[in-house]
Amino acid sequence: MMKKVILAYSGGLDTTAIIPWLKENYDYEVICVCIDVGQGQELDGLEERALSSGASKLYIEDLKDEFVKDFVYPTLKAQAKYETKYLLGTSIARPLISKRLVEIAKQEGAEAICHGATGKGNDQVRFELTIKALAPELKIIAPWRIWDIKSREDAIEYCNKHGINLPFNKDTSYSRDRNLWHLSHEGLELEHVELEPNYNHLLQLSVSPEQAPDTPEYIELEFDKGIPVALNGEKIDGVSLISKLNELGGKHGIGTLDLLENRVVGMKSRGVYETPGGTILYAAHSKLEELCLDKQTLAYKSTLAIKYAELVYSGEWYTPLREALAAFVDETQKTVTGTVKLKLYKGNIIPAGASSEYSLYSESLASFTTGDLYNHHDAEGFINLFGLPLKVRAMLLNTDK
Repeated sequence: MMKKVILAYSGGLDTTAIIPWLKENYDYEVICVCIDVGQGQELDGLEERALSSGASKLYIEDLKDEFVKDFVYPTLKAQAKYETKYLLGTSIARPLISKRLVEIAKQEGAEAICHGATGKGNDQVRFELTIKALAPELKIIAPWRIWDIKSREDAIEYCNKHGINLPFNKDTSYSRDRNLWHLSHEGLELEHVELEPNYNHLLQLSVSPEQAPDTPEYIELEFDKGIPVALNGEKIDGVSLISKLNELGGKHGIGTLDLLENRVVGMKSRGVYETPGGTILYAAHSKLEELCLDKQTLAYKSTLAIKYAELVYSGEWYTPLREALAAFVDETQKTVTGTVKLKLYKGNIIPAGASSEYSLYSESLASFTTGDLYNHHDAEGFINLFGLPLKVRAMLLNTDK
């Protein structure tokens, strides 16, 4: 019986070229697996393309609900942003995709999993760490680290030689990754850091702020224990909510990021990320945490978010530390329940009020008007004690003169 390999298949240039390459270089039956995490029209015609390129079958599995529930929302609750900016759109999809690849590999009795990530990128790390964590017995094949193809142009030529016609050319072949949460762009003029991105040509989910409406739009988001559950007073599921917020945010030019980031493998790379709905959710969630979390928890959680983001970015989702940090985050979210109002206007998200039954804000304490809970005279003793180290140091310095 012919041995089997599971190919993580996107239908794009690289993974399509891999199908005939695997058949040429390995005695394998190629089974393609595409995980639907919100790629939209990119899935159109995938089965025909995979089979005509030499695959024996194609799995297309809709995991958008699981993606939102088990990967997007935990990262949102952590307020994790890689290098304080990137909302981890590609990063959070990879462990879910890899997990399902492993499950199908076991179901099919395959001995190997193949991915199309390059030898310079982050995704090779993310795919392979997950596979090692969940099924260390499986062989991993990474063609970009083996074959003679060195560029996207080479891959196009390879496909053409094998009678595979693809809707790509070297002038329009940005390297893109799309899911429900975001759309990333790399390549072409973005590789020249001195150049401004050609946003009018590049953007697909959003518009530039200059093209956004001249009239602001107000929205209201409701959260329950850190998870968004309603938009403008209507209950809504996670997939529908993110889709709707992508439309609203994109319309108002929100959530476009031009980032020069540090890859896992050590080099810097430039990407443009469109995350309109996610940017709105992060802003609303952060505003609610300001209201509902005490000073020390909020401050500590912000430091934890840095490490959480690094783990996710580096493909370390299925690790004890990431899971432990997620448990801490869940504990902090027990009171992050309430409503946040935002104004969307020309690339900006402007807070317009928040409320919660767990609010730690006390109007009587914060008001300039003297209330029963706060005695202004108490501040004198506090300042004397709080400033005592400064006073002692100053006395010592004066003594030494």
